[in-house]
Amino acid sequence: MKNIVLIGMPGTGKSTVGVILAKRLGFDYIDTDILISQKEKRTLPQIIAEDGIEEFLRTEGCAGLSVECESTVIATGGSMIFSPDAMNHLAKNGITIWLETPLNELETRYARNSRHDRGVAAPESMTIADIYAIRKPLYEKYATITIHCEENTEGVVQQVRDAIEGLL
Repeated sequence: MKNIVLIGMPGTGKSTVGVILAKRLGFDYIDTDILISQKEKRTLPQIIAEDGIEEFLRTEGCAGLSVECESTVIATGGSMIFSPDAMNHLAKNGITIWLETPLNELETRYARNSRHDRGVAAPESMTIADIYAIRKPLYEKYATITIHCEENTEGVVQQVRDAIEGLL
């Protein structure tokens, strides 16, 4: 059975939605950020600070390429879309869903939680709006389905379930 691959900006809820969605579908769950942290034995912010953004992106792409599964909800890191090979690999046996969160909501979420704590792969000088502007065309490119995340988590999970009905 196909996988569900969640893409979107950091802080959009991929991990939270992914866990609940996996439970509801009876699927397994993988978070590529956790795969990276476990393999590297460091947090994402540590990897970015110590190795640099480009090396982190290479590591993230390798994590995406390493995923071999089915009937799994896969929450990707927000910058996975910078690895075409990884995105194409994940899409081979998956439905790619962009959890699109309005920019003003992302800015509110980032105000509560430091960008540094999340391990966002972008120069510190870039605003959330700058990061979103660069990434949005790539999310659009890779998304099979776009879910506009304007509801609470339960509402987003239901939107995803409705959107994938009949596609698995």
